[in-house]
Amino acid sequence: MHPIRHDERSPYGRRLLAAVPEPGLRRSLAARLGASGYLVEAVGTGAAALGSLGEQRFDLIIVDVDIPDLQDLAHHRPALVDRPPVLCVASCESLDQLVPEIGTEVADYVTKPCRDAELLARVQVLLRAKDAAREPVLRHEDLVLDEVVCQAWRGERRLAVTAAEYRLLRHLLLNAGRVLSKEQLAWQVRGGSRAANTVERLMSRLRQKVDRTQPALIHTRRGFGYWLGDEATTGACPS
Repeated sequence: MHPIRHDERSPYGRRLLAAVPEPGLRRSLAARLGASGYLVEAVGTGAAALGSLGEQRFDLIIVDVDIPDLQDLAHHRPALVDRPPVLCVASCESLDQLVPEIGTEVADYVTKPCRDAELLARVQVLLRAKDAAREPVLRHEDLVLDEVVCQAWRGERRLAVTAAEYRLLRHLLLNAGRVLSKEQLAWQVRGGSRAANTVERLMSRLRQKVDRTQPALIHTRRGFGYWLGDEATTGACPS
């Protein structure tokens, strides 16, 4: 089954992953959040959720505790490079499952049937808390990106990057050392895999700006994609 995607054309929304087994609730939940401007990927199993988490980054995970392979998701999630906060959806009878099934990393929960206003409020609170806890400066060696003023520097040299180049550089920094395919980068830059052909052009321009100062930090792994890191290390493909 292919995941349901909502609001794919907006590259500026926060990315949410919803793992919900019941098709009607899954569609309803994705539609509610998508209508509020979030980019939502809705899947029906823990295995599908793990697959999505391995391919791209999400700001928040929404998990229905009635999902059949919940333990697999709980077991593998700590090994991921990025661990977004978890918001659980549970019936009153399944609340006791929260800690033993997912562990102590559950950030919050809502009970079924959940009202739209309550769900959106919980999502907003968790995203604000995540933003407040995160350092607004991303860096690798002498490459620095300040997310407060949306500017980048290589050493003392300010990089004149466009908005698309900024988003591309930000995602490379967030995934430093990992190989990212053109399709994965296209989702971050343009919000859709149809933009994969533009990634090569953007990457070429970005490299001219970033790697004008040596050593080069942006590299190509032929047949796989691009990665940011030291030339002496080998970029690792996401598992």
